[in-house]
Amino acid sequence: MKFHPNELFFIYDASSTYSRQTLAYAYTFTKHVQAHEVQKDPFTTTLWREILNRLNCSAKDLLNRAHKDYQGVIAGGSYDEEAWLHILTHNAHLIRYPIAIFGKKAVLCKSPTDILKLRPAKPKVETQWA
Repeated sequence: MKFHPNELFFIYDASSTYSRQTLAYAYTFTKHVQAHEVQKDPFTTTLWREILNRLNCSAKDLLNRAHKDYQGVIAGGSYDEEAWLHILTHNAHLIRYPIAIFGKKAVLCKSPTDILKLRPAKPKVETQWA
């Protein structure tokens, strides 16, 4: 999937207050937000793989190990990276934090303000007084 360079791609859990706060920050960042609720918008393994590559992490790192579904079904198992990817694909509601992608950058939003890390750096303007 190709992400639009001027659009913020945002993946979140709508049932989480924290995720909704982060989404509010996303709209202060840019008015072009493509928000995806993990319960409503299923992603393919290919899309998750691309997201993981941009985040430079594994599928296992995205999952909330304290969640009851994780504890009841997944905990204690021995899985390879491909299996973790399939677990993420079929249990996307287990993501621990919202994910934001803007341009070529991606960030796992551990706090609502982490989304601001995606802002392009403002060029420094040198002033010359005559």
